[in-house]
Amino acid sequence: MSGDPSDQARSTAVKQLKALGLSTYAARTFVALVSLDEGTAQDVSEVADVPRTRVYDAADELRDRGLVDVKQSNPRRYWAISTETTGRHFEQEYDHRVTALTDALDRLASANRTTEQQGVWTVTDRGTVAERVVDLISTADDEVVYMTAEELLTEKIVESLSTVSDRGVSIRLAEMSQFTEDRLDQEIPDAQLFESLWDWSDTPAGRLLMVDREKTLVSVLVDASGEHPPEPRDETAIWGAGATNSLVVVLKAMFTWQLDNNRE
Repeated sequence: MSGDPSDQARSTAVKQLKALGLSTYAARTFVALVSLDEGTAQDVSEVADVPRTRVYDAADELRDRGLVDVKQSNPRRYWAISTETTGRHFEQEYDHRVTALTDALDRLASANRTTEQQGVWTVTDRGTVAERVVDLISTADDEVVYMTAEELLTEKIVESLSTVSDRGVSIRLAEMSQFTEDRLDQEIPDAQLFESLWDWSDTPAGRLLMVDREKTLVSVLVDASGEHPPEPRDETAIWGAGATNSLVVVLKAMFTWQLDNNRE
Protein backbone atom coordinates (compact mmCIF):
# COMPACT_ATOMS: atom_id res chain seq x y z
CA MET A 1 0.00 0.00 0.00
CA SER A 2 1.28 3.45 -0.92
CA GLY A 3 2.30 5.77 1.88
CA ASP A 4 1.24 8.84 -0.12
CA PRO A 5 -1.44 10.68 1.94
CA SER A 6 -3.37 11.53 -1.24
CA ASP A 7 -3.49 7.84 -2.21
CA GLN A 8 -4.77 6.96 1.25
CA ALA A 9 -7.41 9.71 1.09
CA ARG A 10 -8.49 8.52 -2.36
CA SER A 11 -8.77 4.93 -1.14
CA THR A 12 -10.77 5.97 1.93
CA ALA A 13 -13.13 8.13 -0.17
CA VAL A 14 -13.79 5.31 -2.64
CA LYS A 15 -14.44 2.84 0.17
CA GLN A 16 -16.93 5.15 1.89
CA LEU A 17 -18.74 6.02 -1.33
CA LYS A 18 -19.17 2.31 -2.08
CA ALA A 19 -20.53 1.80 1.44
CA LEU A 20 -23.04 4.58 0.70
CA GLY A 21 -24.31 2.73 -2.33
CA LEU A 22 -22.19 3.77 -5.32
CA SER A 23 -20.76 1.16 -7.69
CA THR A 24 -16.98 0.75 -7.71
CA TYR A 25 -16.56 2.55 -11.04
CA ALA A 26 -18.91 5.38 -9.99
CA ALA A 27 -17.01 5.85 -6.72
CA ARG A 28 -13.65 5.93 -8.52
CA THR A 29 -15.01 8.30 -11.18
CA PHE A 30 -16.41 10.71 -8.60
CA VAL A 31 -13.17 10.77 -6.60
CA ALA A 32 -11.23 11.42 -9.81
CA LEU A 33 -13.51 14.30 -10.76
CA VAL A 34 -13.15 15.85 -7.30
CA SER A 35 -9.39 15.87 -7.75
CA LEU A 36 -9.69 17.20 -11.32
CA ASP A 37 -12.49 19.70 -10.62
CA GLU A 38 -13.87 18.80 -14.06
CA GLY A 39 -12.78 16.60 -16.94
CA THR A 40 -13.59 14.30 -19.83
CA ALA A 41 -13.94 10.53 -19.76
CA GLN A 42 -10.37 10.30 -20.96
CA ASP A 43 -9.19 12.59 -18.14
CA VAL A 44 -10.97 10.42 -15.57
CA SER A 45 -9.59 7.21 -17.05
CA GLU A 46 -6.04 8.57 -16.82
CA VAL A 47 -6.22 9.32 -13.08
CA ALA A 48 -8.59 6.57 -11.95
CA ASP A 49 -8.65 2.82 -12.36
CA VAL A 50 -11.68 3.01 -14.68
CA PRO A 51 -11.70 2.05 -18.38
CA ARG A 52 -12.70 5.05 -20.50
CA THR A 53 -15.72 3.23 -21.95
CA ARG A 54 -17.00 2.57 -18.40
CA VAL A 55 -16.66 6.19 -17.29
CA TYR A 56 -19.81 7.06 -19.28
CA ASP A 57 -21.97 4.56 -17.35
CA ALA A 58 -20.37 5.64 -14.08
CA ALA A 59 -21.03 9.30 -14.90
CA ASP A 60 -24.69 8.52 -15.71
CA GLU A 61 -25.01 6.83 -12.31
CA LEU A 62 -23.48 9.86 -10.59
CA ARG A 63 -25.70 12.26 -12.54
CA ASP A 64 -28.80 10.30 -11.52
CA ARG A 65 -27.68 10.60 -7.89
CA GLY A 66 -27.21 14.37 -8.24
CA LEU A 67 -23.46 14.18 -7.72
CA VAL A 68 -22.23 15.18 -11.17
CA ASP A 69 -23.26 17.70 -13.85
CA VAL A 70 -22.66 17.02 -17.53
CA LYS A 71 -21.64 19.57 -20.17
CA GLN A 72 -22.95 18.50 -23.56
CA SER A 73 -19.78 19.36 -25.47
CA ASN A 74 -17.63 17.23 -27.73
CA PRO A 75 -16.21 15.43 -25.89
CA ARG A 76 -18.60 15.57 -22.93
CA ARG A 77 -17.19 17.11 -19.78
CA TYR A 78 -18.11 16.20 -16.22
CA TRP A 79 -18.13 18.35 -13.08
CA ALA A 80 -18.43 17.05 -9.50
CA ILE A 81 -20.44 18.93 -6.88
CA SER A 82 -18.52 20.39 -3.93
CA THR A 83 -17.43 18.27 -1.00
CA GLU A 84 -19.76 20.21 1.33
CA THR A 85 -22.76 19.58 -0.94
CA THR A 86 -21.74 15.94 -1.27
CA GLY A 87 -21.75 15.59 2.50
CA ARG A 88 -25.19 17.18 2.83
CA HIS A 89 -26.51 15.04 -0.03
CA PHE A 90 -25.51 11.78 1.64
CA GLU A 91 -26.62 12.96 5.11
CA GLN A 92 -30.09 13.73 3.77
CA GLU A 93 -30.24 10.44 1.88
CA TYR A 94 -29.03 8.51 4.91
CA ASP A 95 -31.53 10.25 7.23
CA HIS A 96 -34.34 9.48 4.79
CA ARG A 97 -33.37 5.82 4.58
CA VAL A 98 -33.06 5.49 8.38
CA THR A 99 -36.46 7.13 8.88
CA ALA A 100 -38.06 4.86 6.27
CA LEU A 101 -36.42 1.81 7.86
CA THR A 102 -37.47 2.61 11.44
CA ASP A 103 -41.03 3.48 10.36
CA ALA A 104 -41.33 0.17 8.52
CA LEU A 105 -39.86 -1.80 11.44
CA ASP A 106 -42.16 -0.02 13.91
CA ARG A 107 -45.18 -1.06 11.86
CA LEU A 108 -43.96 -4.65 11.78
CA ALA A 109 -43.09 -4.83 15.48
CA SER A 110 -46.04 -3.01 17.02
CA ALA A 111 -48.48 -5.92 16.89
CA ASN A 112 -46.29 -8.64 18.38
CA ARG A 113 -43.47 -7.09 20.41
CA THR A 114 -43.71 -7.61 24.17
CA THR A 115 -41.70 -6.42 27.16
CA GLU A 116 -41.39 -9.98 28.51
CA GLN A 117 -38.32 -11.73 27.08
CA GLN A 118 -38.24 -15.46 27.67
CA GLY A 119 -34.76 -16.69 28.54
CA VAL A 120 -31.46 -14.84 28.60
CA TRP A 121 -30.00 -13.08 25.57
CA THR A 122 -26.32 -12.72 24.71
CA VAL A 123 -24.57 -9.62 23.33
CA THR A 124 -20.91 -9.51 22.29
CA ASP A 125 -18.52 -6.69 21.39
CA ARG A 126 -17.94 -3.66 23.59
CA GLY A 127 -19.63 -1.19 21.25
CA THR A 128 -22.70 -3.40 20.83
CA VAL A 129 -23.03 -3.92 24.58
CA ALA A 130 -22.84 -0.16 25.12
CA GLU A 131 -25.62 0.34 22.56
CA ARG A 132 -27.80 -2.20 24.40
CA VAL A 133 -27.14 -0.39 27.69
CA VAL A 134 -28.26 2.91 26.11
CA ASP A 135 -31.34 1.19 24.65
CA LEU A 136 -32.36 -0.21 28.03
CA ILE A 137 -31.74 3.05 29.90
CA SER A 138 -33.81 4.98 27.36
CA THR A 139 -36.88 2.85 28.22
CA ALA A 140 -36.75 3.73 31.94
CA ASP A 141 -39.89 5.12 33.55
CA ASP A 142 -39.02 4.98 37.27
CA GLU A 143 -35.50 3.87 38.17
CA VAL A 144 -32.07 3.03 36.76
CA VAL A 145 -29.46 1.28 38.90
CA TYR A 146 -26.06 1.05 37.25
CA MET A 147 -22.70 -0.34 38.32
CA THR A 148 -19.83 -0.16 35.86
CA ALA A 149 -16.11 -0.27 35.33
CA GLU A 150 -15.16 3.33 34.59
CA GLU A 151 -13.52 2.49 31.28
CA LEU A 152 -16.97 1.47 30.02
CA LEU A 153 -18.74 4.68 31.04
CA THR A 154 -18.98 6.35 27.65
CA GLU A 155 -20.26 9.85 26.99
CA LYS A 156 -23.26 8.41 25.17
CA ILE A 157 -24.24 6.41 28.26
CA VAL A 158 -23.83 9.47 30.47
CA GLU A 159 -26.04 11.43 28.05
CA SER A 160 -28.73 8.75 28.17
CA LEU A 161 -28.65 8.73 31.98
CA SER A 162 -28.92 12.52 32.02
CA THR A 163 -31.85 12.46 29.58
CA VAL A 164 -33.96 10.04 31.62
CA SER A 165 -32.99 11.85 34.84
CA ASP A 166 -34.34 15.08 33.35
CA ARG A 167 -37.72 13.44 32.86
CA GLY A 168 -37.88 12.34 36.51
CA VAL A 169 -36.32 8.86 36.50
CA SER A 170 -34.37 8.02 39.67
CA ILE A 171 -30.69 7.34 38.88
CA ARG A 172 -28.59 5.27 41.29
CA LEU A 173 -24.93 4.79 40.42
CA ALA A 174 -22.19 2.77 42.08
CA GLU A 175 -19.33 4.86 43.47
CA MET A 176 -16.39 5.55 41.17
CA SER A 177 -13.25 7.67 41.26
CA GLN A 178 -13.57 11.22 42.56
CA PHE A 179 -12.83 12.61 39.11
CA THR A 180 -15.66 10.62 37.52
CA GLU A 181 -18.06 11.39 40.35
CA ASP A 182 -17.36 15.10 39.94
CA ARG A 183 -18.10 14.78 36.23
CA LEU A 184 -21.34 12.92 36.90
CA ASP A 185 -22.37 15.49 39.49
CA GLN A 186 -22.17 18.13 36.77
CA GLU A 187 -24.06 16.14 34.13
CA ILE A 188 -26.50 14.17 36.33
CA PRO A 189 -26.83 16.27 39.52
CA ASP A 190 -29.80 14.28 40.87
CA ALA A 191 -28.02 10.90 40.67
CA GLN A 192 -27.54 9.07 43.97
CA LEU A 193 -24.32 7.18 44.65
CA PHE A 194 -24.04 3.91 46.53
CA GLU A 195 -21.09 1.76 47.57
CA SER A 196 -19.91 -0.55 44.82
CA LEU A 197 -20.33 -4.28 45.21
CA TRP A 198 -16.70 -5.00 44.39
CA ASP A 199 -13.34 -3.59 43.38
CA TRP A 200 -13.61 -3.51 39.61
CA SER A 201 -9.83 -3.69 39.10
CA ASP A 202 -9.73 -7.08 40.83
CA THR A 203 -12.45 -8.74 38.75
CA PRO A 204 -13.29 -9.30 35.08
CA ALA A 205 -16.75 -7.80 35.69
CA GLY A 206 -17.84 -5.12 33.25
CA ARG A 207 -21.19 -3.71 34.37
CA LEU A 208 -24.52 -4.47 35.96
CA LEU A 209 -27.69 -2.62 35.01
CA MET A 210 -31.25 -2.75 36.31
CA VAL A 211 -34.03 -0.67 34.74
CA ASP A 212 -37.42 -0.33 36.48
CA ARG A 213 -36.63 -3.59 38.31
CA GLU A 214 -37.75 -5.57 35.27
CA LYS A 215 -34.88 -5.24 32.78
CA THR A 216 -31.34 -6.27 33.64
CA LEU A 217 -27.95 -6.66 31.98
CA VAL A 218 -24.65 -8.01 33.29
CA SER A 219 -21.33 -8.15 31.42
CA VAL A 220 -17.77 -9.36 31.82
CA LEU A 221 -14.54 -8.24 30.20
CA VAL A 222 -12.70 -10.86 28.17
CA ASP A 223 -9.41 -11.03 26.28
CA ALA A 224 -9.69 -9.04 23.07
CA SER A 225 -9.51 -10.87 19.76
CA GLY A 226 -7.40 -8.16 18.20
CA GLU A 227 -10.28 -7.08 15.95
CA HIS A 228 -11.05 -3.94 17.93
CA PRO A 229 -7.73 -2.19 18.72
CA PRO A 230 -6.62 -0.43 20.79
CA GLU A 231 -8.97 -1.82 23.44
CA PRO A 232 -7.04 -4.27 25.63
CA ARG A 233 -10.21 -6.15 26.59
CA ASP A 234 -13.46 -6.89 24.82
CA GLU A 235 -16.84 -7.41 26.46
CA THR A 236 -19.68 -9.91 26.45
CA ALA A 237 -23.03 -9.51 28.19
CA ILE A 238 -26.31 -11.24 28.94
CA TRP A 239 -29.62 -9.47 29.42
CA GLY A 240 -33.25 -10.24 30.10
CA ALA A 241 -36.57 -8.46 30.52
CA GLY A 242 -39.82 -9.16 32.35
CA ALA A 243 -40.74 -9.52 36.00
CA THR A 244 -40.45 -13.32 35.90
CA ASN A 245 -37.34 -13.52 33.72
CA SER A 246 -34.72 -15.62 35.54
CA LEU A 247 -31.87 -13.13 35.09
CA VAL A 248 -34.09 -10.26 36.22
CA VAL A 249 -35.17 -12.15 39.34
CA VAL A 250 -31.56 -12.98 40.33
CA LEU A 251 -30.09 -9.53 39.67
CA LYS A 252 -33.03 -7.75 41.27
CA ALA A 253 -32.47 -9.76 44.44
CA MET A 254 -28.75 -8.92 44.37
CA PHE A 255 -29.34 -5.23 43.73
CA THR A 256 -32.01 -5.05 46.45
CA TRP A 257 -29.62 -6.64 48.93
CA GLN A 258 -26.84 -4.26 47.91
CA LEU A 259 -29.00 -1.13 48.10
CA ASP A 260 -30.60 -2.17 51.39
CA ASN A 261 -27.14 -2.68 52.89
CA ASN A 262 -26.13 0.80 51.72
CA ARG A 263 -29.22 2.31 53.33
CA GLU A 264 -28.29 0.67 56.64
